[in-house]
Amino acid sequence: MARHHEADVIVVGGGPAGLSASIYLARYCRSVALFDMGHGRSTHHQVNHNYLGFPGGVRAVELRQRGLEQLMAYDHVRVEHHCVDHLEQTEDGFVASGQFGTTQGRAVILCMGVVDHYPHFHDWEPYVGVSMFWCITCDGYESRGKKIVVAGHTNGSAGEAMQLGRLSDEVTLITNSHVNEIDEKFSARLAAAGIPVIHDRLRRVMGEDGRLHTLETEDGRTVPVERFFVVQGATPETRLAEMLEVELAETGYILVDTEQKTSVAGVYAAGDITQLHSHQISAAVHEGAQAASAANYFLYPPELKAE
Repeated sequence: MARHHEADVIVVGGGPAGLSASIYLARYCRSVALFDMGHGRSTHHQVNHNYLGFPGGVRAVELRQRGLEQLMAYDHVRVEHHCVDHLEQTEDGFVASGQFGTTQGRAVILCMGVVDHYPHFHDWEPYVGVSMFWCITCDGYESRGKKIVVAGHTNGSAGEAMQLGRLSDEVTLITNSHVNEIDEKFSARLAAAGIPVIHDRLRRVMGEDGRLHTLETEDGRTVPVERFFVVQGATPETRLAEMLEVELAETGYILVDTEQKTSVAGVYAAGDITQLHSHQISAAVHEGAQAASAANYFLYPPELKAE
């Protein structure tokens, strides 16, 4: 028999943004249904050294687990480890449905994040956060003086390669694509910076225990590597937002204001799915808190609002 639950707020996504939102809502005495599939950037092996209060850094998975443990203190929070297959707006608010049954809420916070476009090679996942990265802000500092390879075929990837050139004298760019969209201006800048460009696709990688040591291209060229930065873009997980007809930016991310409000009343978005700030755990936690505060205010009856 299908189950039906009700909550003040439905939060979709159990990363730093969703956890932060859920904790704030719990402390506003709002009932919460948090849907966490256990996927996303914070489930990789990254150690975050930028988050305040953790000398020596904290593993993203540990921070996520601490957030879940923190939520256990609030019995008005329900955590579902299921996928939300469908989300719709009704006269009474919003209804999420899936294998879990249905959950009705008066507001929704979307925190589904993005899917990174990592190169396709066998057993790639153990390298993410150990020697393969997507973020110079998070992992550039530990790459000082290392053999760095950047994968990407755009001006953006060329720019990141040159930024990494501040940290190491051994930076190489591999387009890893059949097309090379780096224009003449950026090609000249790469040459002036002494950064070689290899226009070829990866055939295989070699490494162990999450640490890469060699990349091999389709034409048989081998490139030594200690730190591999993938600048091949990401796709925001906006499927549920589109069901609610939430407005998206031209880049595909959810458009929000500074309170994390979307174009649909009662729907908020936080974390990497918004691209409001740089994709950082600290930004996601802030945006989750902001979205929760805005949703909490939205739920007050008119007589309690100073408007």
